[in-house]
Amino acid sequence: MTKKILVLHGINLNMFGKRDASVYGTATLEDINQALGRLGGELGLDVQTFQTNHEGEMVTRIHAALEDGTRAVVINAGAWTHYSYGIRDALAILRCPILEVHMSNIHAREAFRQHSVFSDVVAGQISGMGVESYLSGLRAAAKLLAAA
Repeated sequence: MTKKILVLHGINLNMFGKRDASVYGTATLEDINQALGRLGGELGLDVQTFQTNHEGEMVTRIHAALEDGTRAVVINAGAWTHYSYGIRDALAILRCPILEVHMSNIHAREAFRQHSVFSDVVAGQISGMGVESYLSGLRAAAKLLAAA
């Protein structure tokens, strides 16, 4: 039985590859999704991805994960990480491991980016490694599921 992992991409992340390359690198969102799909296949995971620039749509997708067989969530919420209590509260409803990932090192950036409102509801946070942050998040999710 494959394990369904949901990867959530938040606000402005559809602009990867077009945003500041010195901060976010040159990989596009499609590049990231393809890399996640390949790694998921190697790990025996069914990786599903979702991106939106609309906070309510993100909350609705998180709610759906409660009933659709999602076994773990990897989320890069973008700027919502720092202020969206709505997304934080939706994540808190889930009964599966949640990993927070960021392409850039949020702790070395502007002061407002150094705090995550998700930190008390996620199993862990991986940041500052570009695309590898996502891949490490997926590996961590797989390990958490294997240990459960």
